[in-house]
Amino acid sequence: MNESLVKSRAFINGQWVKTDKRFRVDDPFSQELIVEVSDCGEKEAHAAIDAAHAAFQSWSKTTAQERSNKLLAWYDLIIKNLDDLAEILTTEQGKPLKEAKGEIQYGANYIKWFAEEALRVDGDIIPSPDGNQQIHVIKKPVGVVGIITPWNFPQAMIARKVAPALAAGCTVVIKPAAETPLSALAMAELAQQAGIPDGVINLVPTSEASVIGEALTSSFKVRKISFTGSTKVGKILMSQAAENVQRVTMELGGNAPFIVFEDADIDSAVDGIMASKFRNSGQTCVCANRVFIHESIYHEIVDKLVNKVEALQTGSGLEDDVSITPLINQAGIDKVKRLVQSAKDGGAKVLIGGELSDKHNQIFEPTIMTDVQFDMDIACEEIFGPVLSLIPFSSEESVVEQANATKAGLAAYVYTDDRHRIKRLSEQIESGMIGFNEGIISNHMAPFGGVKESGMGREGSKYGISDYLDIKYLCIN
Repeated sequence: MNESLVKSRAFINGQWVKTDKRFRVDDPFSQELIVEVSDCGEKEAHAAIDAAHAAFQSWSKTTAQERSNKLLAWYDLIIKNLDDLAEILTTEQGKPLKEAKGEIQYGANYIKWFAEEALRVDGDIIPSPDGNQQIHVIKKPVGVVGIITPWNFPQAMIARKVAPALAAGCTVVIKPAAETPLSALAMAELAQQAGIPDGVINLVPTSEASVIGEALTSSFKVRKISFTGSTKVGKILMSQAAENVQRVTMELGGNAPFIVFEDADIDSAVDGIMASKFRNSGQTCVCANRVFIHESIYHEIVDKLVNKVEALQTGSGLEDDVSITPLINQAGIDKVKRLVQSAKDGGAKVLIGGELSDKHNQIFEPTIMTDVQFDMDIACEEIFGPVLSLIPFSSEESVVEQANATKAGLAAYVYTDDRHRIKRLSEQIESGMIGFNEGIISNHMAPFGGVKESGMGREGSKYGISDYLDIKYLCIN
């Protein structure tokens, strides 16, 4: 690991800032201390906001080509340091190293994409109803953006938010998750090496998220909040942001249905379930949370899934051929244990797994549960763990009703060979994203986001830069 990328101080106005108070960052596998990190409070948050506000005055006036060049230089450094960044990510977050490398590449793709999108922020000239007037429409950056990211994808979520912000001409203050600040700090180091000016990117790690959140939402200098995390916290931030009428982008909780119809390619469906459910040990917002299988193929798919799950290896993310690694913390373990026990109490059966690993008490064994009812807690809450809850169904109408019986609407998955059904369900399923015959749906060229209580706004794609721009109308006589 490149030790020069392991930073432990806040990054404000191009300086690495030490604070009196610090907090631990522990390896989720070994439970050993990695490093103690500066613990920022209200003072550091406002210093970062002031730095971003000052930098905005010049960064917003740079040309799109200049901003694009800086982002491309940042992208090149990330790719050059991919292996070291992946090792840092796995050490603090726990996911398998192969997945960590995939995340670094995935996040870097957003930076490259928005470096190119910076050149395509076009205005309009609109025909006027008055022959003596011209109507011009131009687009301007919204201003300082407060960015709050989760621990499950600590590098990619920053890249997905910071890249469009900088491409549009905004500056940012980032609060990474307390569990995984090191990936964020390494990104800041590479951004500085890429020549991104002081104050454009500021990073304030903290053990007291609400303090930083309140500082960001209470400052009129901050004109937008971009948050990825739980629906509960998202609602709090939206309420606080309303005071200053800040624009918000919210990517919140999910409860993804995964539906396998009787005409599906069974082996393909099984592979899709495995890919969707067990990536990052089930700790993704788009994981298959409720797996609905048509009753005519239910037992065949269950048997195939048992064989697949039995072959999954558990251990440290730094070991070869490991698929299931530690859950992020004790709270995550306790939640999975509670949901599994509640389902068992309600009559569900554990076919495989269902307990903490004998080898390591932070790893929850990959689990398959049958006889799950769609109204059980395990089918109504995000599991965020390596647990498959399987539910048989008999008709298209009933499964669509059950799939939509949730306040969440982030991702959904459908396996079928019926093209007419695909057309029907694309309209009927209440979700911002649907994978048809595909278990991995996210990429930098597609709009990521949900409906209902899964959030608002979109990240990635040509639509992803829009939330960082204001439209200005000019009437010229």
